[in-house]
Amino acid sequence: MTLIETLHALKAEGNRIVFTNGCFDILHSGHVMYLAQAAQLGDILVVGLNSDASVKRLKGEHRPINSQEDRAIVLSALEAVDFVKIFEEDTPYQLIKDIVPDVLVKGGDYTKEQIVGSDFVEARGGTVEIIPFVDGKSTTSIVERIRTDK
Repeated sequence: MTLIETLHALKAEGNRIVFTNGCFDILHSGHVMYLAQAAQLGDILVVGLNSDASVKRLKGEHRPINSQEDRAIVLSALEAVDFVKIFEEDTPYQLIKDIVPDVLVKGGDYTKEQIVGSDFVEARGGTVEIIPFVDGKSTTSIVERIRTDK
């Protein structure tokens, strides 16, 4: 059974599927708190993970710091995360269409209008949730701090 088939079966059993996505290049406390809050919005948390090629296109030539395999292993080890699915595209729109989550979640640095797939999820009776951004916690700021601490 594929991941998509598994998720559809879990949903048919009455489980609320929560979906979020990101690069999660260097996992930090902001990510962990965000994922824990996202998991509380339903029964199953699925994390769409940008592939290495996708991160490079979105974040620049020197990213990702960690490979998609390493990032997936770290995310999968978190208690809050039930499934991780790597996607190659720059956005998870097709993955969202395949999963049809009940809840779509992004961090507070997004508005509802900016959240890819919000139109699709809401049109099918789902909800879009924005979790407050944790100030001072970002992979970009960590990478910059590392580069300037020589």
